[in-house]
Formats: sequence, structure tokens, C-alpha cells
Amino acid sequence: MQADLRTLIATTALSLLLVGCAQTGPPLPPSLELPKPPTDLRANRKGNRVTLTWSEPALTTDRQSVRYLGPTLVCRSLQPDHIQPEMTECGKPVTTVAAPAAVVPRFVPKSGAAHPTPQTFTDTLPSNIQTTDPAAEITYAVEVLNRNARGAGLSNRVHVPAVLTLPPPANLAAELTDDGAVLTWTSAGESRPASPPAVQVTYRIYRRDEASGKDAIAGEVPLGEPGVTHFTDSSFEWERVYLYRLTTVTILKRSDSELQVEGEDTAPVRIVAHDVFPPAVPSGLQAAYSGEGQKPFVDLIWAPVTNSDLAGYNIYRSDYQSETNGTATGPMVKLNAELVKSPSYRDSAIKSRNTYTYSVSAVDVRGNESRRSEETSEPVP
Repeated sequence: MQADLRTLIATTALSLLLVGCAQTGPPLPPSLELPKPPTDLRANRKGNRVTLTWSEPALTTDRQSVRYLGPTLVCRSLQPDHIQPEMTECGKPVTTVAAPAAVVPRFVPKSGAAHPTPQTFTDTLPSNIQTTDPAAEITYAVEVLNRNARGAGLSNRVHVPAVLTLPPPANLAAELTDDGAVLTWTSAGESRPASPPAVQVTYRIYRRDEASGKDAIAGEVPLGEPGVTHFTDSSFEWERVYLYRLTTVTILKRSDSELQVEGEDTAPVRIVAHDVFPPAVPSGLQAAYSGEGQKPFVDLIWAPVTNSDLAGYNIYRSDYQSETNGTATGPMVKLNAELVKSPSYRDSAIKSRNTYTYSVSAVDVRGNESRRSEETSEPVP
């Protein structure tokens, strides 16, 4: 009886085990481990160089974590106009980017919040695919392969203009003046085959703050005729160090948009913007005496100085005294203890039977003082 009971228990347990292991569907095929094609490919063109950036795939096409990656194909095709079909396969790749050095299994959190590894490649455009046609474009894509050199297709496609860019100008130089940084260079003018009206070229001037490394566009100058070209930058801040460089910009005017392609940069020139330049000399100084029925004074007025960094004015006076044995002129003495903010001044410290001579100077915010204005004199009865 006990043997029969043990047999029944063993049979029941085996049945339950078999039920637990039963398949609910057909078995899944093994993963091909094809990396999912990137969708964030970007392209930036400068001169004849196109820099591509994309993210390494973290998942396969069947949504498994990528364990190993193979090489990446960089694909390029010339689209002479918008009628050509979109690139569908790589064909002959521009280059093959080697697989990542660290061949290790990759973990992707269930949330999908993996941090993709960025990849980059810079392509140098051959001269035979650059053109003056403003509609011509170059299309790029990448295809990431697995370790068996198989891929799941191309990434998103990106386009850059195929227009020919001009080389940077020659002989860039810079000089600091009281008006600003004066840049000069030699323009070659239009040195390529005649361009259609939809293509224009200009010079772009960049100014980099040496301390922060930040760039700013200081201005733009049309290409113009061959020869020496000038540009003055007055928009910087004094007491800083700047690096200036120039590049040509090719502007493509299309029916629905405007595209700009920068050429190569000149070598930078360095400017130390130390302000040792005084403001303009005040002009038009006039003096007028008043004293009837009141305490006497001399009013001064002059034309305002228009320098943007003007801080104020200094007022100078000398006495011209009448004496029994002749006359004597005293030295010029500054009257104001603090800078005068407006172009006028009232001198109440005067005495009768004296003639006073006045002059005015301008001072900027860094303490640079101009030459004194032309003198004017006013007698006091």
C-alpha cells in the first residue's frame, strides 16, 4: 500500500513539472544581433570638410541590448538636384570606421535611459564634386554593422550643399586705434567660375575673447573688388584680449530658404584692447560774465563730447590781473574737485578787476584725459 502511495506521489510531481515547463508558443529564433540604425546623424560643413556625428546603437533591431559592435560604413552620394531619389544603400563607402576598441557586453536599463556613445568622422570633399550650382547637395548616411559585418540598413540621411567655397583672404592684420580695432586684408575678389545670381559671397569677421574662448561675429563685409579691404570693430570691451579671424561665407538663395556655407578661416590675429586713447578735445568754449544786482559769476558752455566712454570734464582757469606796474598772468589751475558731467560750468570764485582765462578737457571712464580746448577769456569789472 505504501509503495503504491509513493508511486502516485512521484507520478503527480512529474506531471506538475511537465506542465510548468510547457511551451506557450513556437520557439524564438536566435537573435541576429543587428544594431539598430542610428536616427540622430548630423552633418556640419566648413570649407571642404564635413563633420558627421552620430550615436552608437545601444539596441538591436529585435530590441535586445547590443553586446558587440562591428565597424561603421560612412556613405556619401552627390545629389545634383532634388529630382534624384533618396539614397537607399551605401554602395561604395567613403570610409569604414573601426569597431569600438572595448568589445564588451553593453547593458541597457529597462527604462531605455542608456547614455549613447557619440561617434564622429570628418570627410574631406574632393574638388570634383563641388560646384557652383546652388541646388546641388551631398547626402550622407552611416550603417553600423555587427561583428559578422552585417547591418540593418542606413541611418537617417543628412544633406549639405555641394557649392564651391572660396579660400580665406590673405594678409590679415589688426591695429588698435581710438576708434576700435582696425582690420585690413587683401581681397582676391571673385576668383572662381562665374556664379549664378542665387550665389553670393561675403567676408565674416569673428572675434574671440581669449579669456572665455567665446566667439562673436564682429561684422560682415561684401566680397567686393580685389585689393586691400578695411573693417573697424568698435563693439568690443576695452581691457580685454581678442583673437580676430576671417572666413568667406557662400550664401545660397533658394526659393524656400537661404543656406550659408563657411569656408576655411584665416590664421588669427591678436589684439590687446588696452585703452590709452583720450576722448575728443572739447570745442566751442564760451564764457559770459554776470553780476548786476547779484553775486558775480562767469558761466561757461561748450559743445558736448560724443565719445561713448566719456566720464566728464575738467575745468581750468588762470588769472590775468591788472597791477600798477603792469599785468601778470597766473598759471592754469583745475577748478573742479570731481568731474563735471554736463558741458557747462559756473565759476563763482571770481574777483573784480581781473580777467580770467578758461580751458576745458574731456576725461573717459578709464581716466584718459584729452588735450585742453582752445582758451577763452572774460574780464570781470
